[in-house]
Amino acid sequence: MEPEPGDPNVHVSRSDVASAARTVGIVPGDTMIFHSSLSSMGTVDGGPDTVIDGFLDAVGPGGTVAVPTLCNWAPDEQSEVFTRWDPATSPSYIGRITEHFRHRPDAVRSDNATHSVAAIGARATELTADHGAAGPRLGPFGEYAFCVSSPWQRLYDWNAAYCLIGVTFHVATIVHFVESRLVERALAGATERDREQVIGWMKPGVWPWIRIEDRERIEDGLHQRGLERHAKLGSATLRCGRTRTIVDEWVAAVEREPEAFLPDEYLAWRAQLRGTPSLPRRGQGEVQS
Repeated sequence: MEPEPGDPNVHVSRSDVASAARTVGIVPGDTMIFHSSLSSMGTVDGGPDTVIDGFLDAVGPGGTVAVPTLCNWAPDEQSEVFTRWDPATSPSYIGRITEHFRHRPDAVRSDNATHSVAAIGARATELTADHGAAGPRLGPFGEYAFCVSSPWQRLYDWNAAYCLIGVTFHVATIVHFVESRLVERALAGATERDREQVIGWMKPGVWPWIRIEDRERIEDGLHQRGLERHAKLGSATLRCGRTRTIVDEWVAAVEREPEAFLPDEYLAWRAQLRGTPSLPRRGQGEVQS
């Protein structure tokens, strides 16, 4: 899904950003992370700094603003990702705001070659520190991208505001944290042989990939229940929920109807762990409200 089309005749100021943030429930002292499409807002007077500073105004001097600064390594670089990675120089490929954000002198970036986070504010160092130092979790991006000592875990623990400007859950990186939690729950009490079947970096295996259309169905359900709030920010929609709520509701929805969300290969592996028959994925399921 493409970002929302922006109207260049609509102008956005720093105060507009702060006002929209307050409308979706961001308060002084908050920690927030956001995905964004700069062009979706229209004409942002002052560019990326206007958006960043507007959010910093909304969280006040005691708050923290973060963005994902993911690296899009070319296929022929995949085997060298962890040796070529440098948190000071490796660019973020997921939007102009994120790349601008990481270059700001007040920004701190976590040390992970695939799923780093950059932050500014009172808890920026705490949020980004020791990414991957402890608590490995299996997954397609290695064992430390979404591990216990990652910013993604801290965003969950702190119930941070999770926001999207002009984009939907299509791009929500937190989906991979959800997938990691699903695997972690499935593996409780499992054998080493069972663990070896889970996908890893440059290693084939099973994984509960959640399709784009299913991500957006989850988001629709959250919004309908008042767990995600919307506001206009220029010509874009600002969406915002709370990370712990998003993750817990997402995990619960998938576990209520695994056949509606999870790939057949993963369902078969999960059933084997539980010693139960496996039903094929149905393709469409209901997100309970």
